[in-house]
Amino acid sequence: MMAKVTDAFDYLAKPDDFPAKPFCVVFGDEAFLARAVVSQLRGAVLGEEDVDLSLTTYEGRSAQLADVLGELETVAMFGEGRRMVMVEGADDFIKRFRPELEDYVAEPSSSGVLVLLPKTWPSNTRLYKTVAAKGLSIKCAAPTTAKLGPWLRNWAKQMHKAKLDPAAAQLLVELVGPELGLLDQELAKLSLSAEPGQPITGELVGKMVGTWRTKTAWQMLEAAMAGNVGEALGQLDRLLLAGEHPVAILAQISSNLRRFAATTRIILQDEAAGRRPALRQALEAAGVKSFVLNRSQDELRRLGRHRGARLYRWLLEADMDLKGNSAVPPRLIIERLIVRISAAEAKEQGVAG
Repeated sequence: MMAKVTDAFDYLAKPDDFPAKPFCVVFGDEAFLARAVVSQLRGAVLGEEDVDLSLTTYEGRSAQLADVLGELETVAMFGEGRRMVMVEGADDFIKRFRPELEDYVAEPSSSGVLVLLPKTWPSNTRLYKTVAAKGLSIKCAAPTTAKLGPWLRNWAKQMHKAKLDPAAAQLLVELVGPELGLLDQELAKLSLSAEPGQPITGELVGKMVGTWRTKTAWQMLEAAMAGNVGEALGQLDRLLLAGEHPVAILAQISSNLRRFAATTRIILQDEAAGRRPALRQALEAAGVKSFVLNRSQDELRRLGRHRGARLYRWLLEADMDLKGNSAVPPRLIIERLIVRISAAEAKEQGVAG
């Protein structure tokens, strides 16, 4: 029976059950899960010492296959440890070198570990099927509600050395939403606030989790989508003055923006295929809840197809800049995103035409 693609939650719960192979692919649009998986893989392959000397990272758009394979075959500078080479944003890299990669995964020529990190990983390709059978494929996708609670409890134990009551896990998801990075941040605070040896209870979650901050972040996004830049920046100011970290603010608003980006992509794909696009159905397909469909249609029409198509890139840029890719102050990074998505920025043709 051909090996299956591994879910990130299953991998992180029992990483020893999924040893690293010479060819690994970590794919999907859940950035927090991807970082956690890569960190676990790196530790399993390289250990804790001299990681920087045994790890090389390439950017997918500029990486050359000869350089990547040559780096894999380079002997570690110290000791007899393995080499690891990562290709971030690997979609273009895979497109340029697909036949060669298919040959490599079938017969790896190195003891090192190659890790590709594409956003998309089509299941109808030979490379996908070969990696599923001979390598390690890990899917990092937004979790279902059924998986989120058990994952939170395991994550609290594994990463924060804390016990999370089932009811507390459910309440935490209801208050914060399915944003893994933000949930992890709240777990870190809760684990420090719980009494030594005592579990994190629903009462503690209700007391400690800043529900008004989540509401304020939503109001900030709604104001920006409506073109009220001043109001949106005022809400951002409230959050920052209250001590909210810019990474957490981005996490709170990015899920809605990713749904708008996905909707835009569905609309454009329908048009390219000669089908008449239906905005409401596209929003539903992108995961927008039924009780906000009408508002979401209005917001996406104001946003326009051109900015909607840029949302994925803007979110990735903001995420990378907040994590050290830019010298711009974090506040200005969030402000720039707000201005970009503001409907007051320009009058554009709506997504639905």
